[in-house]
Amino acid sequence: MGQQIEQDLESRGVAQVVVVLKPHARPPAGAAVTGLSGTVSAANAGPELSQIGACFVEDEHSQTSQLLRAAESGRSVRSSHRVKRSKPAAVELEAPPIARYYPNLGVMLGNVGSSGLKTLRAHADVDAVLGAPMWGLIRPVAATSVGKPKNGTAWGLSAMKIPALWKKGLTGKGVVIGHLDTGLDAKHSALKKALVAFAEFDDLGRQVPKAKPFDGDPGSPTRPRGHGTHTAATLAGRPVGKMKVGVAPGAMLASAIVIEGGDTVARMLGGMDWAVSQGVRIVSMSVGLPGWFDEFRTIMKLLRARGVLPIFASGNEGPGTSRSPGNYIECLSVGAFDRHHVMASFSSSQRFNRNVDPIVPDLAGPGVEIWSAKPGGGYQGMSGTSMATPHVAGLAALLMESDPAKTIDDIEKAIRKSCSPNSLPAERAGNGAPNAVKALSLL
Repeated sequence: MGQQIEQDLESRGVAQVVVVLKPHARPPAGAAVTGLSGTVSAANAGPELSQIGACFVEDEHSQTSQLLRAAESGRSVRSSHRVKRSKPAAVELEAPPIARYYPNLGVMLGNVGSSGLKTLRAHADVDAVLGAPMWGLIRPVAATSVGKPKNGTAWGLSAMKIPALWKKGLTGKGVVIGHLDTGLDAKHSALKKALVAFAEFDDLGRQVPKAKPFDGDPGSPTRPRGHGTHTAATLAGRPVGKMKVGVAPGAMLASAIVIEGGDTVARMLGGMDWAVSQGVRIVSMSVGLPGWFDEFRTIMKLLRARGVLPIFASGNEGPGTSRSPGNYIECLSVGAFDRHHVMASFSSSQRFNRNVDPIVPDLAGPGVEIWSAKPGGGYQGMSGTSMATPHVAGLAALLMESDPAKTIDDIEKAIRKSCSPNSLPAERAGNGAPNAVKALSLL
């Protein structure tokens, strides 16, 4: 930890850092700003952060400064590839503060020089100073025109025995899932009753006021658009006629646009902090950085401490690879198998030199030829660990509804113990494929 900080300081003279405050030093959400002259976000800062806030700097070499200059000149990084905008232009929003405080996580984000870093590391109110790696979307490996449900129920739901839990009356009702992705088409017939809250975080990590739901994934010539709409409907899509693609059709989504592009750390922290404020019990994300980078491990611990189960895709780079944060033991990492119960060749997997939870992914979910909602209406097929992850997150929501008193540790343990390897090799699939009926019986 800290290697990236040192490298950034050496190369640019400034480094972006995440400062984790000790519990006693964490001002609550809504506390007033004092003593910082606007250097900490006015919305959520606290009264005792002046010394820490003074450690952060503005610098022309920082990503924040460069993104701001691009926005001011009308060349927002995202303006060239967004499907549409919630606001006419990013330049209409205020510049971000020098440092931002995320009250529901108890962390700050900003740029520091060498002297500021030294002060932060020695400060009595600082628990840790973390680097800020650039996270990216785990994109689907392929679109597919085959595998459309013939009987209306997507094959992945049957493979995990999800319909058996529906017959018991479980739909995820009362559970809010944090869907931190590219957004979603909330007007889609499978999703128009599934959204409880929506937020958009722009390139600089600023929350866009009064943002209206949309899916910001534009796709490409080789990949269909609508990553967020697809994953959202797998999580909580409502039945449309005979078409059933959602694992937890009674759950509600707190959906935020946090990827792709811009200051991904500010956007992810903003989304996670916002999700906690919405009372989510689960966060489902298809994002990561290839390899082991433990900078965000502390953030995952903070989420769990707030009763949120983090579920991440393992990655689509194949055997011998995996992505952080999915690599952390604090996360439930998900690989992908196909309808024949064969591990997908693209699904990332890796063994780590640790005694606890050495294999990533922890388990595998349906992730090949997965049909779900597409922006504008209708359905489309995609393949990737991004498609497998919401299957597992949806199952967690069903289990949470069955017994609201159960902790996230209880839910995760039941899911893990329900898994059976069948034909899935442990080195590629961890515990194997989850069985919804068995998981329910284990609670």
